[in-house]
Amino acid sequence: MGEQARWRHMRTAPRDGSRILVTIYPSEQGPGAVDLAYWSKGDQFGDGGWRSSDSAPGLIIEYAEPELKCWMPMPAADVDRMTQPAWEGGRDEELDGSGI
Repeated sequence: MGEQARWRHMRTAPRDGSRILVTIYPSEQGPGAVDLAYWSKGDQFGDGGWRSSDSAPGLIIEYAEPELKCWMPMPAADVDRMTQPAWEGGRDEELDGSGI
């Protein structure tokens, strides 16, 4: 396992807005988990803090420092091992029923 794949203390996590993996301590809200998060700088409405990457305006999931145990950089994609999906049918056919 390379150095990039090691869990690290939250005190060393980047606060530059880059997305990282974080571990969340278990609590009364649920079991421990891993989430994709980033540091959000404070603005006129509040202080900076850790936010879930899938937060949306008006529905922000924010983590307090004591909720997070450790972090890890996002794993890099191995482009040499990636392949394109094997599409069936022609280019104009719908995929999984989606007409959008």
